[in-house]
Amino acid sequence: MAKKHIAIFGVKYFPARGGTSRVVENLLADLQEHYDFTIYCYKPPEAAKHMPGVKTIQYREIPIKGFGVFFYYLRCCWHLLWWGKYDLVHLHKTDGAFFLPILSLKYKIIATSHALPYLNEKWSTLGKLYFRMTEWLFMRSNARLTAIAKTQVDYFQSTYNREVLFIPNGIHPPDEVDPKKADTILTPLGIKEDYLLFAARRVIPLKGCHTMIKALQQINYSGSVVIAGELDQLPQYTKELRRLAEGLNLHFVGYVAGMDKLNALLRRAKYFIFPSELEGMSMMLLEAGCIGTPMICSDIPQNKAVLNADEVLYFESKNVDDLAEKLQWALEHNDKMQALAKSTQQTIEKKYTVDKVVQKYIDLYEQTLFPNKMITSTSK
Repeated sequence: MAKKHIAIFGVKYFPARGGTSRVVENLLADLQEHYDFTIYCYKPPEAAKHMPGVKTIQYREIPIKGFGVFFYYLRCCWHLLWWGKYDLVHLHKTDGAFFLPILSLKYKIIATSHALPYLNEKWSTLGKLYFRMTEWLFMRSNARLTAIAKTQVDYFQSTYNREVLFIPNGIHPPDEVDPKKADTILTPLGIKEDYLLFAARRVIPLKGCHTMIKALQQINYSGSVVIAGELDQLPQYTKELRRLAEGLNLHFVGYVAGMDKLNALLRRAKYFIFPSELEGMSMMLLEAGCIGTPMICSDIPQNKAVLNADEVLYFESKNVDDLAEKLQWALEHNDKMQALAKSTQQTIEKKYTVDKVVQKYIDLYEQTLFPNKMITSTSK
């Protein structure tokens, strides 16, 4: 029997650039054995050949904050309606749910929530209103709904009294990590000794980098610190971070493209600091833990739902004093930090690799495509 054809709508970057796009890319690598996929994405030169067997429909990125993404979704929707020939559409991210009522006129749809974006302070009042509207459309649609975080599932159930399937993110553990891949980043900076690492797709306030820098200042940390992530999202915030970092041996290296380089940075780091104030289910948390890098993390519910206090060192979110205290403790108890890291690796390999979650999507796809077919794994 010919494979069913599924369209991926709502993702912008292919190859992935962190977050949702990395979640989708990991899934496609395993799911394409069972289905033919077409992904709608921005137009980088390497997209069409990035993953053999996965087709792309590409549109140029319009660099107008907010409106550019909406117009991109509109073009994708237009193509899906008039030229698309798919058996199923899988929408990722609720910010594209504005188009669910239209797409549902033609397609069977699965929609996945990755975050509650209106909780992000970077958005204007109008932006937050839009995200609340799209969440309402997401929850009131006739799509089969999933979420990547148990905290979101609980929120949707209590707020809208509608069932949403919890299917967590999964990662592909690297076969091997070559630490030398980080040399192009570290050598020009003169970094040879142990360093602390902060990494995110975008360095924005909710990622908590300012909390980390203040804590480092408080303990008079003299070692090297590497900050990886895009800095142009909020220039004023970046300027404030540079001011806060005066006197520290801290280096901003920009966004690190390619998992080989990011994994190498993680492997060579003494500790990975994750002070995020809000997450869905963080891929960085899984990736750093899988590499075996000891982690100091904020105690937000989204993190504690994934890993417990026997696996990472938690500090109270946004609390500079507590992070400073935990940093000092970690530096004085490296053997215990290494033991925590080992526990983290074991948990991630047991629960959060792609092979553990991909069958849940296969079952969901099959029941959506063939309504009389029984789901076997998603209810587990």
